[in-house]
Amino acid sequence: MSGDQIIIFDTTLRDGEQSPGCSMNTREKLEVARALVDLGVDVIEAGFPIASPGDFEAVSEIARTFGDRTTICALARSLDEDVQRAKESLADAQKRRIHVFLATSAIHREFKLRMDKKEIVERAVRSVQQAREFCDDIEFSPEDAARTELDFLCEVVERTIEAGATTVNIPDTVGYATPSQYYRVISCLKERVSNIDRAVISTHCHNDLGLAVANSLAAVEAGARQIECTINGLGERAGNAALEEVVMALRTRADYYGCFTNIHTERLYPTSHLVSSITGMKVQRNKAIVGQNAFAHEAGIHQHGVLQERTTYEIMKPEDVGFVGENLVLGKHSGRHAFRDRVRQLGFDLSEDALQQAFDDFIALADKKKEVYDADIVALIEHRIGDVPERWKLISFHTSAGSSSVPTATLELQCEDQPVICDAATGDGPIDAVFRAMERIMELTARLEDFSVRSVSRGKDAQGEVRVIINVNGRQYQGKGVSTDIIEAAAQAYLQALNKADNDRRSQLPQTSTESLPASP
Repeated sequence: MSGDQIIIFDTTLRDGEQSPGCSMNTREKLEVARALVDLGVDVIEAGFPIASPGDFEAVSEIARTFGDRTTICALARSLDEDVQRAKESLADAQKRRIHVFLATSAIHREFKLRMDKKEIVERAVRSVQQAREFCDDIEFSPEDAARTELDFLCEVVERTIEAGATTVNIPDTVGYATPSQYYRVISCLKERVSNIDRAVISTHCHNDLGLAVANSLAAVEAGARQIECTINGLGERAGNAALEEVVMALRTRADYYGCFTNIHTERLYPTSHLVSSITGMKVQRNKAIVGQNAFAHEAGIHQHGVLQERTTYEIMKPEDVGFVGENLVLGKHSGRHAFRDRVRQLGFDLSEDALQQAFDDFIALADKKKEVYDADIVALIEHRIGDVPERWKLISFHTSAGSSSVPTATLELQCEDQPVICDAATGDGPIDAVFRAMERIMELTARLEDFSVRSVSRGKDAQGEVRVIINVNGRQYQGKGVSTDIIEAAAQAYLQALNKADNDRRSQLPQTSTESLPASP
């Protein structure tokens, strides 16, 4: 490839997880980390080790599992205890980076830190030096850099590079910058910081004004060579620059930017939907690159143009991003070998046990509906990814409802190898009755905070996908279910969420709350 490489620094597991309702357990983080490694991400920011025991465990496990394949990064404030905790979490990684940050803008200095400029520089230098004692790959972020006075920003960057920082990240922490302004900030650093050639300039842009991707690309034009981003643009408030958008912009307009990335773009769509499935954050239909409508053409003139010559209205090929449409590929008489091949073509690398489970689910689905689409297969696989062990299982259910009757649900649940428990409940509708019966049997009280239904494919016999978010004792849990029967899909989703709550109740381990995490870039 010609041109400069743009380092892709993914912070889905750190900043992305700070989206309300998107917290992940260690098992789920490992699933996402594996997908990021397969995607070709250069640096994975695995978490904020000082934030909680759970975060420390996740960073440590990711470092141990993937630290020989890609760089694993841990975030730390410019505090001795933060840096020390980051060091401990990365002990088993061969490729490791510590990312230290400290706010520099006037508003942060006055109201948050209550420190003057001299104190800021001294603490930043000290934390970089402390981190450098552990490894050679050190990143420093002057938090809220986009609102920091340029003279002071240049001073902090120069001093931290002198102290050993090999990457200097320039965060637009509150999404305040515009492309032209952000371009000037990066250009100023290139021109005025005497040792800037000893470090990579990085971007970290938030999307509060919808400009995160545009700002990141403007920084590349100005000389930045690392972009910090997340899958699907997850992140605090309105999110971060979306990895898939940044990568495909650089690839599609390589003629303009003259840069390339190491990302395997055909893995973008599967990775996007994996993260969506685990976090419960749906991808909007018109989302660029990975949305359901990204390669759809409704207008007749567009359809005609695409049929005559694809490039008239398509600047990217669907297969370049691993896009999964609704192609009819398999039926009830398809064998396991054909199913395995199709699963691999769709971008999934399943173990033998996982493949067998997916195949069993596929055969059961093929008995219920005439046409099985790629989207159906993806939904079946994603339904089982990242889930906690199912201690409680749904054995059977029966509902009764009508305009002149009281909605009722009768359920049979089994907890591991214990006897089956049967109970019934009434509700506002059959689904509400199912939820109430589950809570009675499992002795859990939950508040339903979100409930959504969508069709996986097309037709009256299409699978329905139900996603729920519940609140148990102040903590959110999400669940997903798929079935040709919406009530059954809802029961699966609710039971999955309750199983997660039950798992936490039994383990009694302190849980990370996204609202309690320390401030970060």
